[in-house]
Amino acid sequence: MSLQIQIIGVLLMLLALIHIGFPKYFKWKLELKSLSLINSQMMTTHTFFIALTVFLMGLLCVTSSTELIETTLGKKISLGLGIFWLIRLFFQMFVYSSLLWKGKKFETTMHILFTLFWVYMSSLFLIIYFK
Repeated sequence: MSLQIQIIGVLLMLLALIHIGFPKYFKWKLELKSLSLINSQMMTTHTFFIALTVFLMGLLCVTSSTELIETTLGKKISLGLGIFWLIRLFFQMFVYSSLLWKGKKFETTMHILFTLFWVYMSSLFLIIYFK
């Protein structure tokens, strides 16, 4: 299970780094022009801090997988991570509109891959806590 946590950690760090390309990919220069300055800056600032948090989660998994599995504190952290990713899965399934991905090959593929990733992570972290 330690190896699985470390693999999740690497994947989370990669996911965090992908956020660097969000402004260009999503054309934020153009898309965010219609927002007020505060809303535009909140969007970019929150994206940075989400990426930082995801990266640090990944780093924790890579460097402390044994502790997450075997210690009382680690199991509590795993519970928190499991709940976090379970809520993210809920948003993937019920908050984001299917209009964003249905009928679009790349977007559908990403939707399925990330749904599976959220299921895998939330399940693994919750299993650690309840084991």
